[in-house]
Amino acid sequence: MCIRDRSSDDEVYEIKKTVLKSPIIFAGFVGAGLVGPLSVGYVIDKLKMEEIGYLRSRHLPPSTVFMQGRLRHPFRFYANNDGTICAIICEITLQMEGLYDIISTILDWAEEKGSHEIVILDGVASATHDDKAFCAAEDDLCRVMENNDIKMIPQGFITGVAGGILNECLVRRIQGVTLLVKASDKKPDPLAAATLVDAVNRAYQMSIDTTELRKKKKRLGADFKELSENCLLYTSPSPRDRG
Repeated sequence: MCIRDRSSDDEVYEIKKTVLKSPIIFAGFVGAGLVGPLSVGYVIDKLKMEEIGYLRSRHLPPSTVFMQGRLRHPFRFYANNDGTICAIICEITLQMEGLYDIISTILDWAEEKGSHEIVILDGVASATHDDKAFCAAEDDLCRVMENNDIKMIPQGFITGVAGGILNECLVRRIQGVTLLVKASDKKPDPLAAATLVDAVNRAYQMSIDTTELRKKKKRLGADFKELSENCLLYTSPSPRDRG
């Protein structure tokens, strides 16, 4: 089954039949410190969510991602066992061209599934992390967040896919909110991602232990160093090519 944006070639291709019950949706996209994919990926793992589909779009760059040698689609959709929570994770950088079609397809799918709220987990580039989470949303959601020690951002801009989703939510029957943390602009930041998950725990009455995520800092650094070295190994020209 697929949910297609009739005005474009984009679609959510569902690989598993799942009954969803007006799920809340958590979404993470590539940004500062990779905190979106890190935090949403951690939620997916800890809630034992299963992949239910992926986004197909000619606007996605021609690439794939792999973990421990296993290939997987870079833009995936997940759900928990009882269909009350969904997650969207995108592990590649999206271009501005075609972004509106992608956003429309995501929200068409969300509305089709009866969702009334989408939560984007994201980071703001900073040299330091202060272990605080902030929010931007419509008034009623901001009050809920502030009651859970997540302060509202007084003003600013949110661009890219996150900003586009939040903007489109204003004219749809679905509320959009973003939870933000200060995160590194130079490397993956699992500490900032853990702060986001802690904020999700407070705002949505969850109890996901973030100890493991906070311990990932050294391991992630080693993994990305190894990945960079391997990329250089496989892409460096041979002596014959240099000649």
